[in-house]
Amino acid sequence: MTHSTSKWGHGFTLLELLIALSIFALIAMMAYGGLLSILRVDVQIATTTQQLTRLQFTFQRFQQDVSQLIYRPIRNEYGDSVPAIQATMQQIELTRTGWRNPLQQPRSQLQRVNYSVEKQTLWRTYWQVLDRTRDSQPQRTALLTDVTVFKLRFLDNQALWHDEWSSAVQTQLAGKSLQLKAIEVNLSLEGWGEIIWLFPTTAPPSLPKLPNTSTPSSFFRDNSLTIAQIVLK
Repeated sequence: MTHSTSKWGHGFTLLELLIALSIFALIAMMAYGGLLSILRVDVQIATTTQQLTRLQFTFQRFQQDVSQLIYRPIRNEYGDSVPAIQATMQQIELTRTGWRNPLQQPRSQLQRVNYSVEKQTLWRTYWQVLDRTRDSQPQRTALLTDVTVFKLRFLDNQALWHDEWSSAVQTQLAGKSLQLKAIEVNLSLEGWGEIIWLFPTTAPPSLPKLPNTSTPSSFFRDNSLTIAQIVLK
C-alpha cells in the first residue's frame, strides 16, 4: 500500500521560521527608527517654535519701550537723582511713556523699565512708580533663556557709537550736543548663534528737571501725564 501525502500537510521548517522572524524584526526596527526620528523632529520643531515666539516677543517689547522713550529723570529708593536713560554695555534702564491703564488704576502713564542678564536669563524689570521708595518692589519678567551674550551699543546723531549712555551727560562734539539716535542689541543664544537688532529712538520733549526733595510727588505725576499726552498725539 502506498501512502499519499497532501500538499497542505507540510508545515514551515525551522529555517523558514527563522528567516520570517528575521524579516519581521528588521521591518519592526526600521519602523521604530522612523517613528523615533519623527518624534525627535517634532520635539525640535516645538522647541524652536517656542524659542522663536519668545524672540519675537522680546523684540516687540524692547521696540515698544525704546520707541516710547521719554526724557523724564527719576529718584531711586535712596533719594538720588537718576537720568531718564542710563545704560552700559550690559544693561539699560529708561523711562517710557504710553503705559496702558485699562483698569484706570491711580498711577502715571510713564513707566521705568530695566533690561539685564542674570544667569543666562534676560530679564525685563519695571516699577509701579517712577520715584521709588525703600518699599518699592520691582516686577520681573523672564524674556529669554540660554543667553550667552547680551551687549548694547548706542548711536548718536554724529554717527558715532558709544559703549554707554546717560541722558544726564551733555556730551559735546564740535560744539554740538550729542543725541541718542539708535540702540543696537547684540544677542547670542545657544542653538541660534548671533542676533543683532537695531532700534531707532525718538526725541520726545524733555520734562522739567528734578526739583528738590521737598517738592510734592504730585508735581511729577501732573507733569508726567501732561507730557505723555503731548507725545502720544
